[in-house]
Amino acid sequence: MGHPLRRLVALLACAFFALSCHHEPPHVSGLARIRAAGVLRWGADLQGGEPYVYEDPEHQGQIKGFEVDLANAIARELGVRAEFVQNDWSALMPSLERGTFDVILNGLEVTPPRVGRVRFSRPYYVFAARLMARRDNPRVRPDLNALHGLRVGTLTSSFSEDLLRGKATIVNYEGQEEPYLDLVQGRTDAVLLDDIIAARYGETKPELRVVGDVQDGFYAAATRPAEDDLGQAIDQALGRIIERGELEQILRREHIWNDRQLGLRTWGPDEQNRMLGTSAQNGSTPRRMTFAQVKLFVHGAGVTLLVSVLAMLLAIPFGLGLAVARLYGPKPVARLANAYVELYRGTPVLLQLYVLYYGLADTVRFDALTAAVIGLGMNYAAYEAEVYRAGIQAVPKGQTEAALALGMSMPLALRRVILPQAFRLALPSVTNDFIALLKDSSLVSVITVVELTKRMTIVAVDTRSYVLPGLLCAGLYFVMSYPLSIVARRLEERLARS
Repeated sequence: MGHPLRRLVALLACAFFALSCHHEPPHVSGLARIRAAGVLRWGADLQGGEPYVYEDPEHQGQIKGFEVDLANAIARELGVRAEFVQNDWSALMPSLERGTFDVILNGLEVTPPRVGRVRFSRPYYVFAARLMARRDNPRVRPDLNALHGLRVGTLTSSFSEDLLRGKATIVNYEGQEEPYLDLVQGRTDAVLLDDIIAARYGETKPELRVVGDVQDGFYAAATRPAEDDLGQAIDQALGRIIERGELEQILRREHIWNDRQLGLRTWGPDEQNRMLGTSAQNGSTPRRMTFAQVKLFVHGAGVTLLVSVLAMLLAIPFGLGLAVARLYGPKPVARLANAYVELYRGTPVLLQLYVLYYGLADTVRFDALTAAVIGLGMNYAAYEAEVYRAGIQAVPKGQTEAALALGMSMPLALRRVILPQAFRLALPSVTNDFIALLKDSSLVSVITVVELTKRMTIVAVDTRSYVLPGLLCAGLYFVMSYPLSIVARRLEERLARS
């Protein structure tokens, strides 16, 4: 055994030495690389929908949108073809940095945290942060300072979120329609988002009204700072596209042209500096994690633990009832329990949370925390049912026969003989399920619950690094989950002795 181990260590040492002596190839400019490949890869998220980038309903497999047309026009100006790369919107910046694509073109707003992390082009669209509220709520006014104490929905890491910091209680969302659905249901007091988004998802709802436009912002293409030549080439391409009126035609096709866009024609260095603002200097230096942010991490861990414990307290008795119903219930009840288990095990928990929180909002209106607990509890009850069913079936049949021979009824035999032994056999699996539930609780952020993982992503955007926030997040998860394994082992030992 020693000889192969020594060979493996020697091989790893040689590989490390080779890597350390490896010289990086000469730097190739971004523009030269793209022209050599003949492709401009641009990243965007189809979930953003109309009018940005969306699937063409008339031509299956094709995409359309004003940014699709703009990407094709920019690529044509550079002498290459455009290639769309699907990427989750929240991860566009890290994906650009790791080289997944060459440019972000997806309604990326110019905000202080992003300035310096990427190189922004001249803008290709001027939007307004539009405030909306319910028609029956007249106290919401188009004044950010008047939003104190109100729950205002917006997108995570957006221009509007930056405007709302310190002004209101921010409710973060991942999608564009969900903020307006919650506003209709009265779960929030207002929504602040780009006017393009408000026009398509908010203004179409008769229960809502436009309060007013708060502040203008800009969409711009983003490239890596080290590839300034590519950024300059995109600036020049945009200038030509705007000058000959092609951008106006693109925007008019999606019905989003307005007078705000007239200023794009005379855009120059002074306007560019005003767009980036005085925060451009501050934005070039990553922020450090503060003690206040660490406290928010601990709060997020508390929310994660609370949701997980309450969901498990729901899943255990419900799962036990399902297992007993499947094994000992009348045929209709057993079939119903079996259908429940198969349905919940066969569909994603994310989908179940969406249906429970948004889909059933007109029938049953849960707050976000309650929906998170019920959704995870109902999902894990299906898995607990299988764990308990296996534990019950592992109890020797002679135990049941002996209990019945002593005159016990089946319910009494279950309570006194079968279930205690089944629970002892199922305990390791129950503990593992709870640890898995701790991690699956990160999914509840889609229904606006700010738990540990969501807090990590928010802080990572502020600090422009996933390393320290990620390590802190992982450490807190470990602190919560590892003691459970120790407790479970001690319980098993105690049950075995008894």
